[in-house]
Amino acid sequence: MQITGTSALVVGGTGGLGEATVRRLHAGGAKVVVADVADDKGKALEEELGVRYVHVDAGDEDSVNAAIAEAESLGPLRISVDCHGGPAGGGRLVGKDGSPMPLDAFRTTIDSYLVSVFNVMRLSAAAIARTEPLEEGGRGVIVNTASIAAYEGQIGQLPYSAAKGGVVGMTLVAARDLSPLGIRVCTIAPGTFLTPAYGQAGEKLEAYWGPQVPHPKRMGRSPEYATLVASIVENDYLNGEVIRLDGALRFPPK
Repeated sequence: MQITGTSALVVGGTGGLGEATVRRLHAGGAKVVVADVADDKGKALEEELGVRYVHVDAGDEDSVNAAIAEAESLGPLRISVDCHGGPAGGGRLVGKDGSPMPLDAFRTTIDSYLVSVFNVMRLSAAAIARTEPLEEGGRGVIVNTASIAAYEGQIGQLPYSAAKGGVVGMTLVAARDLSPLGIRVCTIAPGTFLTPAYGQAGEKLEAYWGPQVPHPKRMGRSPEYATLVASIVENDYLNGEVIRLDGALRFPPK
């Protein structure tokens, strides 16, 4: 499937991974809708690139549908990428004081990193299914974002690891569910990526994580995530797959 001539929805499109994806898809000829809650950054991208920005809560049906409608107004919606962030509660299952992890902290993280991903995926899939099929019956592709924490969650990451593991677990099932509609589903599981959100703390993170990555010995860069998104879009035989993007890093226990 070609990027050009399509419209694309990027949920979390003002963040480091999301902004890089917006720029890559825009450069490839897609009409891009940036869906996020960071209005200042979204409007700045809108002015710079000519993309559309919509304030979106990924967990809210009406909010996501509004962004989808905006994308459909620009052309056939064939690309949906979800890389939104949110609160990630953590801590040990049982603390040093003997108290169990608060249930609300677990629920909040699951809602943000799993339920909201499901919400975006189901609504985007229904919209992509309305498009005319292309060659070989394909209609479009959905790209979700997990983490290598889904496989090697560290101490204190139980809620986040569970949520990202859920995204991994949905991938093949969603691809099978949507295959009669010609919609592919893939997930990217990034390792440690250095994004602008870290600010000055990024130097310390790079110094800590960089040497632990087998090769290249550095943290990941947002354009590398965006390049993989573009490759998934353009390669029609990539489907039902979770792709680690981590320089062969495997998280230690802590």
